[in-house]
Amino acid sequence: MSPAARAGEAGPDHWTHEWAGGFGRARELLAWLGLEPAAVGLSEAAADRFAFRVTRSFARRMRRGDPADPLLRQVLPATDELLPAPGFSQDPVGDLGSRRAPGLLHKYHGRALLVTTASCAIHCRYCFRREFPYESNRLEPRDQAATLAAIAADPSLQEIILSGGDPLALDDHRLEALFAELSRIPQLRRLRMHTRLPVVLPARIGDHLLRLLDDCPLPVTVVIHANHAQELDAEVESALGRLRMACAALLNQSVLLRGVNDSVESLAELSERLFACGVLPYYLHQLDRVSGAAHFEVSDDEAIALARALGARLPGYLVPRLVREIAGEPAKTPLALT
Repeated sequence: MSPAARAGEAGPDHWTHEWAGGFGRARELLAWLGLEPAAVGLSEAAADRFAFRVTRSFARRMRRGDPADPLLRQVLPATDELLPAPGFSQDPVGDLGSRRAPGLLHKYHGRALLVTTASCAIHCRYCFRREFPYESNRLEPRDQAATLAAIAADPSLQEIILSGGDPLALDDHRLEALFAELSRIPQLRRLRMHTRLPVVLPARIGDHLLRLLDDCPLPVTVVIHANHAQELDAEVESALGRLRMACAALLNQSVLLRGVNDSVESLAELSERLFACGVLPYYLHQLDRVSGAAHFEVSDDEAIALARALGARLPGYLVPRLVREIAGEPAKTPLALT
């Protein structure tokens, strides 16, 4: 029986054991991959600044002995993170200026975001919230009633986006309660969930979670996060197939990353693989300029050239929109292709 099938049949907390058994030290992962720390530029100081975490499921998709593996590069604490980088900051997208209530960020008309948790099963080194002060800006159970009241008091809000951390780090009971309370707010028309867990911890997509999504009175769109086709193995494909049957739409957003997916071949393969898994490409983000991530940056000129080449190769529905998030702007900013 496949791991995905076992996950579907196990109890609702089966996935927590795999979460707990992940790699918590980069040296352990490198030893498992047969790589020397010096050969990949490991920095313990970088790991002290932003902790290392990766699931064994994600690690199994890395190529052993390959210091340039695109999945390893996404999670490896590197010496480049410590280099000064003008223009990079701790809050690159203006999250803190958009706080409206505990855990509630309101940037764009008609929709707001709930920072439900600080927890992630994997720590991506380019994460735009790697410096985010979660301790004072996430939705705590004690604040939930006040935050939901703030949402209910704003008739312009039609969509709530569950984010984090990763909202699927919450247990099913808390998710069920949150779905129920949000569904009682009359002006809300839909929910959206931004999550990396279906990719990095596919065991999370169990039967109980699928029933919650299917039974939610509001339609739920799930936006996953995959950057490279190598992330989407058979176990992930199975989990995504199950997830697609329980949600209103299944989309993907990627980040354009130097040394990971900065070629038209890599991006085209990712789009094709996503479609084979029942997922439509949604956004290709230019890097949010967070401190410690400058070595991942691809210039706008390169990004636009890649988007043009991708558009010439694939049908339009497989070409994600190339965008940048700019603090204070009313929406994501598309990068012009002309």
